[in-house]
Amino acid sequence: MNWRKLSMLFTLVFALSIFLAACGGGNDNTDKENGETAEDNNAGEEQLAEEQVLDVNIREEPPSLHPGTSTDTTSSAVLDQVFEGLTRINQEGEAEPAMAEEIEVSEDELTYTFKIREDATWTNGDPVTAEDFEYAWKWVLDPESADTDYAYQLYPIKNAEDAKENGGSLDDVGITVEDDHTLIVELEQPTEYFLDLTAFHTYYPINKNVAEENEEWALDAGEDYVTNGPFKLASWEHKDQIVIEKNEDYWDADTVKLETINVHMIIEEDTELQMYENGDLDWAGDPIGSIPLAAIPTMKESGQLEISDRAGVYYYTFNHDEEPFNNENIRKAFSLAIDRQAIVENITRGEQKPAMALVPPSIFEENEEGYFTDNDIEKAKEYLEKGLEELGLDELPTVKITYNTDEGHEAIAQAIQDMWKKNLAVDVELNNEEWKVFLNSLGEGDYQVGRIGWIADFNDSINFLEIFETVGGNNYTNWEDEEFQKLLKESREELDPAKREEILKEAETYFMDQMPIAPIYFYTNVYSHSDNVKDITVSPLGVIQFKWGYITEE
Repeated sequence: MNWRKLSMLFTLVFALSIFLAACGGGNDNTDKENGETAEDNNAGEEQLAEEQVLDVNIREEPPSLHPGTSTDTTSSAVLDQVFEGLTRINQEGEAEPAMAEEIEVSEDELTYTFKIREDATWTNGDPVTAEDFEYAWKWVLDPESADTDYAYQLYPIKNAEDAKENGGSLDDVGITVEDDHTLIVELEQPTEYFLDLTAFHTYYPINKNVAEENEEWALDAGEDYVTNGPFKLASWEHKDQIVIEKNEDYWDADTVKLETINVHMIIEEDTELQMYENGDLDWAGDPIGSIPLAAIPTMKESGQLEISDRAGVYYYTFNHDEEPFNNENIRKAFSLAIDRQAIVENITRGEQKPAMALVPPSIFEENEEGYFTDNDIEKAKEYLEKGLEELGLDELPTVKITYNTDEGHEAIAQAIQDMWKKNLAVDVELNNEEWKVFLNSLGEGDYQVGRIGWIADFNDSINFLEIFETVGGNNYTNWEDEEFQKLLKESREELDPAKREEILKEAETYFMDQMPIAPIYFYTNVYSHSDNVKDITVSPLGVIQFKWGYITEE
């Protein structure tokens, strides 16, 4: 493979698409598989609304609007609109040049050279430079930077993990600024999804000059909250509303049609739906809000809902530092004593699939079946008996399920409470916490069983498995295992894709045998939008993008 210039490829594809559209007399109007909402995308027949104002709901206060510390989907739903990485995931779900107008990859796939657009600027007028990317990435990798749970996303870069975990020098990390507009990145080994990673928020740049002057730049809207994406942060009324506006200085501003997006924070699903039905919101449901469970069947029947697969898993995490969940057989008993089919049929009702595995079937097709039988009560009781004997207990102590405020989480917790009482004869308490408090409880290990979910950051099984490589970060189980770590290391060193996949499947098999978590179901996107809202993209990874969105006259 010779050095290849991705920008040239995208230019040719773009030119060809214009030629085909001209020959065909219009655009293809079919919906895209990634959930794009354009029923009729023929601009020649549509009249843009005079007011391009969109109202959406993210339910809660974003825990962090700093790209280097954000770990949740609420925060990233805002960050993905106001920042932009070297690449962006386009409407077809593929990584394309964004801040980088040209990308060269070496023959051995270990060196990436990014040419940053000379017309790329921050919202304060500063140019976006290669040094801003270097600063942002090395800030995350600095052991002194707190709350950087996503640092491992940078570990494909040469010596990045050594700097973060082992006291290695940041100067040895494979990030080189050749000049203001040239960034060279060296990898530990070929990483086929690296350009997907550079579209992720941990890889977003940060304005070095601003951040060095004000360490608290990301805590509020204002002159120091400078961004480089299609939108900018106009205001932030904490726990109430965020307003983002079109960034007129964005390099691709001509593509952006929406002028203002009002981002509400309404926790109650019923209120969200009522506002949507009253015309006060233009979008209801995933991936940023939530449809009330009771409304889903009626909305499905009437054709109001969009439902698509989402690469994510909803699961219960066991705290391995808390008895009885320090015992493998006890964990297996609790996991097998859950009726997942009943949960997706009677509670969630959004075409979710029961999960008896960690990695979604969209990545590992065989995980439709999984590693154990759902609702296997007889086997669960066998595991329970073994576990109690190993722990020297006659019966299980009362256990507590902790979850964040949400109608669905509560309904599932109540159902599992009943299942565990009936099947395992254990008393279960329920503990409901506000989102930030909840995340802190899990991070501090102040829980026994906790509700959590994982949505893929990029479409590869390693993104699910590496969560549990070491304690900390997004691994709330307090479980880590040398054999599991060894398999993940082998997968990173294997260059043959088929062999790599086999190693990762072996790692998942080992993981599921240890049962650090109880997977419950694989996610779907369930949402509805106003008929005149077009081209808002919802990807199979659950990423929502407003860059291409617009509103037509009703």
